[in-house]
Parts: sequence; structure tokens; C-alpha cells
Amino acid sequence: MHAEEPAGDTSRRVFHFNGGFLWQRRLRRILALAGHDLRLGWPAPGDLVAVWGRSPYAARGEAVAARTGAGLLRIEDAFLRSVLPGRSGAPPLGLLIDRQGVHFDASSPSDLEGILARHPLDETPLLDRARGAMARMREAHLSKYSGTDPGLPCPAPGYVLVIDQTHGDASVRYGGADPATFRDMLVSAQVEHPHAPVLIKTHPETAQGHRAGHFTASDATDRVRLITEPVSPWHLLEGAIAVYTVSSQMGFEAILAGHRPNVFGQPFYVGWGLTEDRHPAPLPRRGRALTRAQLFAGAMILYPKWYDPCRDRLCNLETALNTFEAETRAWREDRHGWRAQGMRLWKRAPLQDFFGRHRRVIFGRDAPDRPTMVWASARTPLPEGAVLAEDGFLRSRGLGADLVPPLSLVLDDMGIYYDPTRESRLEHLIAARARLRPDQAARAEALIATLTHHALSKYNLGATAPDLPQGYRILVPGQVEDDASIRLGAGETATNLALIRKVRAANPGAVILYKPHPDVEAGLRPGAIAPETLAGLVDMALPGTDPAPLLPLVDEVWTMTSLLGFEALLRGVRVTTTGAPFYAGWGLTRDLGAVPTRRTARPTLTGLVHATLIDYPRYRDPVSGLPCPVEVVAERLAHGPLPRPGRTNRALAKLQGALATHTRLWR
Repeated sequence: MHAEEPAGDTSRRVFHFNGGFLWQRRLRRILALAGHDLRLGWPAPGDLVAVWGRSPYAARGEAVAARTGAGLLRIEDAFLRSVLPGRSGAPPLGLLIDRQGVHFDASSPSDLEGILARHPLDETPLLDRARGAMARMREAHLSKYSGTDPGLPCPAPGYVLVIDQTHGDASVRYGGADPATFRDMLVSAQVEHPHAPVLIKTHPETAQGHRAGHFTASDATDRVRLITEPVSPWHLLEGAIAVYTVSSQMGFEAILAGHRPNVFGQPFYVGWGLTEDRHPAPLPRRGRALTRAQLFAGAMILYPKWYDPCRDRLCNLETALNTFEAETRAWREDRHGWRAQGMRLWKRAPLQDFFGRHRRVIFGRDAPDRPTMVWASARTPLPEGAVLAEDGFLRSRGLGADLVPPLSLVLDDMGIYYDPTRESRLEHLIAARARLRPDQAARAEALIATLTHHALSKYNLGATAPDLPQGYRILVPGQVEDDASIRLGAGETATNLALIRKVRAANPGAVILYKPHPDVEAGLRPGAIAPETLAGLVDMALPGTDPAPLLPLVDEVWTMTSLLGFEALLRGVRVTTTGAPFYAGWGLTRDLGAVPTRRTARPTLTGLVHATLIDYPRYRDPVSGLPCPVEVVAERLAHGPLPRPGRTNRALAKLQGALATHTRLWR
């Protein structure tokens, strides 16, 4: 069984003599899921003793193991750990659980070294996974600690990058190095590149004041500069002409970025033909030549135990990356705090849950040091640089008009997806996904399969489809006629009745099915059509019908701007648009309206789905309360549990119904 597999090993008693194993819940949970029964007491022969790597406290456990004949289990953080360092209190995303040694101690073998030395590492699916994950890390700027800002400017390319580490780091000591090694490294970088500037990248724990590094401001000269800002390591690696490190994990990332780093210590990634090994002592155990993908597969796929905090189970690397991307994005977007405008009272608690984990959202008051978000449909003046917020496309089980809290929200720094009069961030994402890597296409295809299998849609009302008349069936979804997407994007056909008449005129022999919008049916929003008006225009009206189970039963959808057109595309249904919804104009729909001429890219359906459901929205898991990927929300919508509106929200929803003709009072 490889370490990546979710199932744990056969349970064994594991004793510990370090307080950290008591108070770190995530650590204990991962070990338990991996089959290690962590406990206090005295071990017997055949039991295991857990120690933290080569920490100063590991000696206690080592002594007990030697005295009792118990085996040793050395624990370390996985190579993707958390957004912020562990000393900031962040729990780990995964663990390295090693029965032989520890990966950074070159004096003796480790399980990782055994994998890299003896595993075939030649299976095409494994190496394809490695290449896809490497590309994901680079695209999302993920590192061991991902609390960096990819938007920060980097120095002009052409520099030599020297990577600092913290004083007392065990990987330095057990990699055969010391403080003098760092001095030698800096001198070598300058001598070997006499005409290039030298950048020293400080360690995140040093930049945050937790631990000192080996270099300080006194090392800066006219050629040498310290980089203490949270610049993305991937940007720094892109601009470097050479990379120098002692044993930092960033040296591993330099290999992934295409460098052949100069390594002055003996970390796990030296000795495989991918580095310039500057340490004087050879490593005869490591004589095998590996490719970057093979090194990555061993170190990131086969060796670690990755953890899914939303589902509380072990997982593979891809699932861990999904989680890490969501958590990293939330930190990067929210760490400065938000000022929110145009937010109704009932929306404020969900917005706080989504965007206030790192700094609480301020509603209404001036906060000049913060970015501003405004609810997209709020009719309020937009401050310069404001970001627009709106519900996502997999929203809830129940209506927003019933004040059911959302599971997804979008933030758009350019426009908003339903306004075709200007560019939106979603448009840019769709154009960028005109070409997908194999791993991205596979993820989007799996998401489509999940949504269609479980009949998921935006609101997931749960009603079954009725028996339908035979014939060529065209579904016409009704919309809220004062909705912003109608005002901005419907064009000439801007009412439900006008759309129905247009469909009937163009398809006189078809079976026309009309599904009113649920907010209109509930009397909360305008757009209702009297039954006598529908007579002779439609063959069947479908009030109270969930669109998801209905879509596989129809041949075509005609819509102004409804999201149901996008949901129809997921199910292979032909879609005709009379307005300019976000999914029109990309070559996937028949467009009768005026779509923006700037939509020239031709993505596949999987590209459209990746941009719309994976890249654009933010998701929050209602169980753990954590930022999460779309797959978790799809699972919650399919199987629960899900949030429901409290008593206050239900009372407000009823009041809205009573005041439906005076929406200015509550919208």
C-alpha cells in the first residue's frame, strides 16, 4: 500500500513522550487515520514510539525505544504544510511518517530515500499525475508555506537567488552544514556570477519574527539585497539565472521550476542527477538518475499522508491541492480585511463566514485601509476600485429569496459575470481556459459527472420532473424581469412573455415547456404570466419543478440570460440564447442576441466549466466552516448536511413575500 492511499495501515500502538502530540489535534487525527493508535504509557516490544523528526525532544522517545525494544516512528510536516508557518498556529495539510529515518538526515536511509532509490517510478499514470500537480503548484503559487502574494512585484530578471534558512534548522545540521556553510554559499554565488545582482530570500518564519535566519541586513551591499516581502517563490525562481541553497525545500521547488540548483547541504533531493551537489561528502546510496516528475512523484505522491479537513479523512495529493488552493486563495484575498457596502442585514453573517476568517468584515463604515466589496445588484454608487460580490452558481438547497445562506459566492474585480456591457473576471478566466492541461480537463469532467449524476443545480429544490408531452421538447425558463442580468444583458427580448412568443414563432411544431422562476412563483419578484395568457403559447407549464431532473428530458433550451442555459450545456442539451449570458459567445451556444465581440476564445465545455465552477467562485464548507473546493460543496448538496435559515430569516422571508410589490423596501 502506497502512502498516498486513503486507507490507513494496520493499527498499531504508538507511544509518545512529547507534549506536542497531545495538543496538536490535526497531528493526532492524521496519525489515527493512518492506523497509528497514539497513546501515553510505556511501550512493549512490537510497539512504536513516535518522535518529531530530529527535534531536541526526540531524544526522550529515542531513549525509551532503545530501552524497550520498541520501533521508532519519525514524524515531520509534509512538503505542502499550510498557508502560514506552524509557529503561527496553522495545522498541517499532511504528515511524513517514516519508519526508517527522516528525510533530511542524510546520515541514514529514510522511507523517502527508499522510494526514490528502488520504486520503479515508471508508471505513466503516476508520472502524468506528477506533471499535473507540478503545474498546479506553479500556477497557483503554492509552496510549503503559501502565505505569499503573487501580485507583489519581483526584481528584474537576471539575478542569482540565494535561499536562507532559520538558525537551528534540523535540516541544516543533519544535512552536514552549519552557519559557515551559508557564508561559503553567499561568497560562491558572488564569485561565480560576478556581474549579476544577488537576492537573498529570507525564510517566512524569519520575516514574521519567529526565528532568526543566517543572513541579516548587514549582509546587504550594492550587489546583495535581502527579500523579506512575501513575494511568490515561483516568481523569484522564474527570474533567477542561478539558485543557491543549503537544504531548503525551495531548492526542491527550484528543480520543479526547471533549475539545477547549487546545493551545499544534503537534502532529500540531492544525489539524483538534478542538482549541482556542492557538499564534499558523497552519498553512495543515491546513484540513480531521476527526472523531475519521478522525484516529485516519490516525494509528493507516494511518501506523504495527505489530509482532507472538510471530509476528515486521508486523501490523495490532488484532493489536498484542492483544499490548499481554496485556503490559500481565501487568505490572499481576505488578509487585509474587507469593507462591505450595499449588503442587506441577512447577508452579513454569511459574508462574515466567507470573508472574515482572517480579519472581520466591516459593514458600511469607512475603512480607508481596506478594499471595498459591494453587492453587485445593490443600487448604490460604486467606490473606485470596488470589488463586486454575488451568489455563486452552486448556491444552496433552497432559494436566496427565502434567505437560505449560500455555499458559494463570487468576487469580481473587473465587472460582474451577468453584465455583458463590460469585461468581467469570469470572461478572462473562460478565455484563459481555452486550453486545458490533462489534469484540468479530468477535474472538470469529473465535476460535470458529479453534477449530472446527482441532478445538482443552483438552488436544488428537489422536486421530481412530471410526465411530459411527447415531441421535440423546448424548455423555456422564466426569469425575474427586474433582475440585473435582464436589465443589462437581455437585449430586445426582455420579458418572459416576449421570449415565449419568440420561441413559439420560431418553433411552431415543437412542444414548448415553460418553467416559471421560483422567486416569481413564490410571489417575491416580478415576472408572472397569467395562465390564460400562456394558453396556446406553451404546451405545458411546470411550476415548482426542479430544473436539474428536467433537463435530461428536453431537446433544447431557449433562454434570455438564465443560468439554466449553462446547466443545460452540462447535460449535453442544445442551448439558444436571445440575450448575452456569460456562457454565450464562446461557440457552445446558438446566439440570437448581441453577444460581446471580445469573446473570441473557443473553449471546450470542460474549459467553460473549469473557469465557471472551479476558478471563479469561492466556496465554504458548511460542516467544517473552512474554505473548500467545489467538490466538497457538490458532495454536501448531494448528501448533506446543509445549512438552513434560522427562525429570524424565515420570518423575514415571509415578510418579503407580503411586501413583494414593494421590493425597494427589502432588496
